[in-house]
Amino acid sequence: MRPTPALAAGGRTVANLLSATEWMLPSPASQVHTISVLPSQSPTPGHEFAFSNLTTSLGNGGGKGLAAGSPRFHVVRDDLLHPLANGNKPRKLDALLPLLRCRGATDIVTCGGCQSAHAAAVAVHCAEWGIRPHILLRGEQLDIPTGYNLISLMFGNVTYASRSVYAQRDEMLYEHATKIAGSNGTVMWAADIIGEDLVVDEDTTDGNGSRRVMIVKEGAGSVQALLGVMRLVEYLSGLTLFGQDEKVHIVVDSGTGTTAVGLALGAVCLGLQWRVTAVMLADTLERYRQQEKSLVSDFEKLYPGIFHGMVGNDTHCSLVQWVERFSPRRFGKVLDGEIVMCRHIAQQTGILLDPMYTLSAWEHAVDLCRRDSEAKVVMIHTGGTLGLFGLAQRYSPQFTTGEQS
Repeated sequence: MRPTPALAAGGRTVANLLSATEWMLPSPASQVHTISVLPSQSPTPGHEFAFSNLTTSLGNGGGKGLAAGSPRFHVVRDDLLHPLANGNKPRKLDALLPLLRCRGATDIVTCGGCQSAHAAAVAVHCAEWGIRPHILLRGEQLDIPTGYNLISLMFGNVTYASRSVYAQRDEMLYEHATKIAGSNGTVMWAADIIGEDLVVDEDTTDGNGSRRVMIVKEGAGSVQALLGVMRLVEYLSGLTLFGQDEKVHIVVDSGTGTTAVGLALGAVCLGLQWRVTAVMLADTLERYRQQEKSLVSDFEKLYPGIFHGMVGNDTHCSLVQWVERFSPRRFGKVLDGEIVMCRHIAQQTGILLDPMYTLSAWEHAVDLCRRDSEAKVVMIHTGGTLGLFGLAQRYSPQFTTGEQS
């Protein structure tokens, strides 16, 4: 395990930083459920899963299994954070959205797919915070783009873009933001304000009513998004189940990789003996390592007093263990049996997974907890439930069954 980095003399700690940050979420709390893995006793693929809530498992000390020989792991239920904006999306916006409002944002422009959880989260939370959201959505090969219809019906301000246009998304975002701002307004990328003096902007709107339009890239993969994830790590480390001295192995599925980096960075800065395994879903190992290096570098520049020498001179050193999913495939492809497995898990545990994202982390958590390991295995449930609407259209035969349970 990587040693805790020495704090800069007189510098702030990450705990000081988190306590001084304005947050979108009123609390970092998330439910934690405990899953026991039992031998399969049915023809259904995989294993049977017994479900136990954290409040009933504390007396067991968080050890191996509710019964002798029964391994188990824990699931952080971030999928329950919000009925629409669930999972890692509110975590990424937790510090970012208050910052944008602090800088006087009247409008936020972002983009995503038709079932984009990011787009839905931005639309929902902007509406809650009194900021006008504008969502640019790329075309999907669906007869009825459910995500597009849902977001546009409920929140409006949606532009539907073809896949070819979406390839130039940065240019498209800026062009759309410029139209919204008009001749008297201003346009800024969210990443451009990160290095500014973060003081409250008293004049949030100009006297002539001009608009300040902020552009947030798809996935909100910025350094400010790390803070919300680090806040989650601080919260979990304060639970009896995951004490400061516990060895914890966190598993998470990775799209942009921002959540995984935030988890690992938070563990290191808080001096925890935790490690993070991220299942790569949307890019190559090289690109994920580049993203990690970029985010860590930006964090060091923005908060130089928090730590120093964290990565050192070893350019091959990584905070996150990036791994392939058990059955690698092109992003967006669902393999035979995976929807059946998600249904089986839902029936056994009450936990809803999707075959594109969260099932990958679940599979790794099951594998890790069944090995002889001293660490407690924890899966971060990052959401993904909105995407099930689109999957139900693409794989409709697999979502309709005549079987009786």
